[in-house]
Amino acid sequence: MARVCSPALVGDTTGPQKGRIVASMALFRLRLRAVVAATATAVALLAAPAAPAAAEPNEGGSKSLRAALEKSAKGYVEAKNKLDTSKKRELQLNLQLKQAESEAARLAVEVGAVAAKSYRIGRISAVSMLLNSTTPSAFLERAARLDMMAQVDGRQLQRYEQAVNDTKVAKIAIDKEIREQVKQVNALAKKKRDAENALASVGGQPSGGFVSVNSPLAKPAPRNSDGSWPNEKCTIDDPTTSGCVTARTLHALKQAKGAGFKHHVYCHRPNGGGEHPRGRACDFSAARNGFANRNASGADKRYGDRLAAFYVKNAGRLGVMYVIWFRQIWMPGTGWRSYSGGGSPAAAHTNHVHLSML
Repeated sequence: MARVCSPALVGDTTGPQKGRIVASMALFRLRLRAVVAATATAVALLAAPAAPAAAEPNEGGSKSLRAALEKSAKGYVEAKNKLDTSKKRELQLNLQLKQAESEAARLAVEVGAVAAKSYRIGRISAVSMLLNSTTPSAFLERAARLDMMAQVDGRQLQRYEQAVNDTKVAKIAIDKEIREQVKQVNALAKKKRDAENALASVGGQPSGGFVSVNSPLAKPAPRNSDGSWPNEKCTIDDPTTSGCVTARTLHALKQAKGAGFKHHVYCHRPNGGGEHPRGRACDFSAARNGFANRNASGADKRYGDRLAAFYVKNAGRLGVMYVIWFRQIWMPGTGWRSYSGGGSPAAAHTNHVHLSML
């Protein structure tokens, strides 16, 4: 560091002048240290990737909008799951009905043949059959034969009656499933309208979106035995922050990384609204090393397009609630819609892909 003035010059001055020079030098050194410290802080801030927590505290939408989107998306997924389950159940019941009808038809022929023969020649009574026995051994043989015939005829009739009853039960169950499907279809339509109404305040018009048939398939996340999604809490360490995420969110993050999407990611955020504090959301930077304060373009824009398409294609496998990217939002039931979250690149989601999980 260069000297401001040499000791010789200081020594050549008079007492009052020397004091003023020493004081000036001390003040200069203090100011210089402050400048150096401020410069170091600025360099550190520029080197570190900008966290979306500062740039996008509320995911670019109001609290009421986020609540409405969550409710409609969850309701749609739940109704869709019930509809799919009901359709599978109906297919099984239709198979059972065909089997029961086939068995009833076969047994009807056998029972009909016995009835027709009895009508033509008259059924031999048990008493006459036994009295016509010439020897004790013949008597016992005919008695056993008579008992066997009764058992055979009785089993045939029982099987026939059971087959007929099975067809009735299957038809009733199928009618029930059809009513359930009508109910869920109506629920799907309502949840779709709810989402469209909620999005009306931020655009909400159908848009082109980001779709790619070449997106890789993700490994499905675990479901309940009935096909629904398990309720999960923020209990898993978040690999992108010091916070937490749900198991399903971590699975979706790993699947994206496994598919080659390895740019900077920021998931848990302790404050603000939306899904970040719950560990059910992640922001994926379009730029490689951080959240640039500008709209993505070129390779970064293509990266965001492909990532958004990946999560949309695998939404049912991973449990995706919605995806926001480049002024558009995708939700189950509505597809891609325009979404104006604000003017900045963070609020408009033009510098990162936002993922919210069920």
